[in-house]
Amino acid sequence: MNRHDGDMERTFAALPPAHGRGFAQTWWGQAWLQALEESALDSGQLKAGRRLARAGAVGAVSVRPGRITAIVQGRDRTAHRADVLLEELSTEQWDRFLDMAVERAGHVAALLDRDMPPHLVEDAAARGIELLPGMGDLEPECGCGAWDHCGHTAALCYQVARLLDQDPFVLLLMRGRGERDLLDDLQARSAATATPSSESSASPDAEGVDAAEAYATGDILPPLPALPELPAEPGVPPSLDTETPPAPGVDPAALEFLAARTAAEAHRMLAEALRPGPGQQVVEAELTLDQDAVRLAAGAPLADVAERLAAGSGRGREGLATAVRAWQLGGVVALSVLDEEWTVEGETLARARAALDSAWDEDERPSLRAKGNRWTVVGAPRQLRLGQDGRWWPYRKERSRWVPAGSPAQDPATALAAAQAGTEEAAQP
Repeated sequence: MNRHDGDMERTFAALPPAHGRGFAQTWWGQAWLQALEESALDSGQLKAGRRLARAGAVGAVSVRPGRITAIVQGRDRTAHRADVLLEELSTEQWDRFLDMAVERAGHVAALLDRDMPPHLVEDAAARGIELLPGMGDLEPECGCGAWDHCGHTAALCYQVARLLDQDPFVLLLMRGRGERDLLDDLQARSAATATPSSESSASPDAEGVDAAEAYATGDILPPLPALPELPAEPGVPPSLDTETPPAPGVDPAALEFLAARTAAEAHRMLAEALRPGPGQQVVEAELTLDQDAVRLAAGAPLADVAERLAAGSGRGREGLATAVRAWQLGGVVALSVLDEEWTVEGETLARARAALDSAWDEDERPSLRAKGNRWTVVGAPRQLRLGQDGRWWPYRKERSRWVPAGSPAQDPATALAAAQAGTEEAAQP
């Protein structure tokens, strides 16, 4: 099959510095970095690589089958060519991958949406195809003469993790196929699968419907209606302010507030359902009474309704305000991080400690005191909380109460920086 030569090498302009943020936000970008960090023998070189990548020392990155290349400028301003090699998939492996992708159209749709769902990687692995690199798969070559991963090749890998976040086709190109080639192959296979052979169509036992009969019944069923348009704003519920006095125990203002919040939630759910793009809609679990009270409180109710929510939730006024802040940052997940303290152990604890050890240079690492899933900065009103999903949530202490200070991050240093910024803002007059 003819190949698109221009599709077999892609060059990405140098990315800007990444101060105060993690390098990988997607799960596959994190898997890429895990392969690097499990392979490197010298953790000091990994730290040096992170510093270089964060400082923007990695030049334009060239990606082609089996190899990524960039010029990396060291701390001494000396430039070195850094290469990282990754084994290409064989022709037979690509055939199996393409057959699998044709069988499940959702795989192709996800890739076109620049997503790499876990089930795509799992289905490929079940057929003996490892898309993501494992320990030892990222082989370094550097002009500085290092035989293992040095700061230059590590910096290149950290930068490529950011590219993978944006486009998983970068990984497939490293494995041997460019995007256009891959899509052309998939289209050809899909067409071959959909077109019956002349032999099968001539079989007297073939099932089907007479063409004239099928054409005659074509107008029986009406076409599917068009999807409804999303209203610009949620509907306004009717006013309950009438001359008729309410029944005992009925609060018209509270009912109006509940109706308005229900309309807003229905509008949000409809927007999710009508959102363009492939993928299944996530079915959210039913909220508990406490969680629903926090959700309602986030809708800025009137003072008397807010007081009832605070009392009914058992949180009190300040506690409910803190819960609303958490809800606005991350919904149910953020609320569980606020409320639940759990024991970190086993592999989860090992990963957490490794993340904390590698997040800062030795002379910059804060002193942390651990209790459960919470790491508190010694002598400072800042705290990191580890969520069940592996993300780090920043917290700070305000009026003797720990409150969420920002959105979660994969990198604990990024999360703690958000808590520090919040502390400084709170201290300003």
